Amino acid sequence: MAEATTTPSPSSSPSSNGRAAFLFIFITIALDFLAFGIIAPVLPNLIIQFEAGNISRAAAITGYFGFAWATMQFLFSPILGAWSDRFGRRPIILLSCFGLGLDYIFMALAPSLGWLFVGRLISGITSSNIASAFAYVTDVTPPEKRAKQFGLLSAAFGLGFIVGPAVGGLLGHINLRLPFWGAAVLSLANAFYGYFILPESLPPERRSKSAWRMANPLGSLTLLRAHAGLGGLAFITMLNYLAQQALPSIFVLYADYRYGWSERTVGLSLAVVGISISVVSGVMVGPFVKRFGERGGLFFGLITGVLAFAGFGLASRGWMMFAAIPFLALWGISGPATQSLMTRRVEPSAQGKLQGAINSLRGVTGMIGPLIFTQVFAAAISPRASLHLPGAPYFLSALLLLLCVVLATNVARGEQAVLQTASAASSETP
Repeated sequence: MAEATTTPSPSSSPSSNGRAAFLFIFITIALDFLAFGIIAPVLPNLIIQFEAGNISRAAAITGYFGFAWATMQFLFSPILGAWSDRFGRRPIILLSCFGLGLDYIFMALAPSLGWLFVGRLISGITSSNIASAFAYVTDVTPPEKRAKQFGLLSAAFGLGFIVGPAVGGLLGHINLRLPFWGAAVLSLANAFYGYFILPESLPPERRSKSAWRMANPLGSLTLLRAHAGLGGLAFITMLNYLAQQALPSIFVLYADYRYGWSERTVGLSLAVVGISISVVSGVMVGPFVKRFGERGGLFFGLITGVLAFAGFGLASRGWMMFAAIPFLALWGISGPATQSLMTRRVEPSAQGKLQGAINSLRGVTGMIGPLIFTQVFAAAISPRASLHLPGAPYFLSALLLLLCVVLATNVARGEQAVLQTASAASSETP
């Protein structure tokens, strides 16, 4: 099938309204992940409290909470993305922000573990507005500038993860419920701010006539096979997300087992990771892609990602982990470049479905990734293991990204063939 190109809409032209709208989307994503980060340090402790101090039982339940949250992301990201194609981005984004704020209040007041679990399910649904937010940016940004804007949004992810856990730790030291109230205030304030600031980015004439066929995970994923080259890029994206799961799944366990790091050192290293990723995403992505193109950004990011994870796996000293962090940050160039390439292959009325499908891929890897990497780590350090290899999970991530490099080469060859065919056909046309 011929590649679908997206032409800039009138809303793509630079204006103060466009800048204000993008700023709101940036703040929305930052606050979503800031709120997520705020409750991250206290949610396990609150579960321990409900379980009367049984840490072993609480650890298992915390895993169930994470699996349930990722499942809701997988199920509802395509729904909200498709609805935004049909009804507009603004109502979906604002309702999600408002619902997320109410849900944090619900969790702050949860009288039992069961109710807290229900609240976590709801937060997985309401925080699925990321698909609509990325689709909004696609609406208002010309194709050649999307990689830069997606890079800035990636910086918002990092900013939320840097500040959130620190704020949550301070508030949780006062009261375990207080971080939930803080997250609620941030989300509700963002919803009210957006009500007065955020314009609609998708005019009625460009909306999808029916979004129901794509408003489910499997239906949305069929979109990824409907355009030339999109399936390959989607598979690369999924492997990227899967490799990424090695970081939250085993980073703390790995640092404690191999280097004996304290909580303070672990926190410092995570802060360095977050700051490095934010700097690369917010400052380097745009100029790099402008200079070397989206495909150049894709290949460069993947190769530095291979080096980063190989460095983590080989690091026999703690300082070597820190030395590999810059390569990990440079890996962040590949994500925005890949996503920008994908948006070029989908028409304006399907951008929400595309972003929903991409977020569903993130949800799938969020469900299976922690299980894979924790089991690989456990097997690699087991006394019964024939080969003691604590870096095995990171080597697995490096292999996944190396596979991405091979796939990206094949995708690039396919695109070149399509371009040559199109050029030959146009030259033969009288």
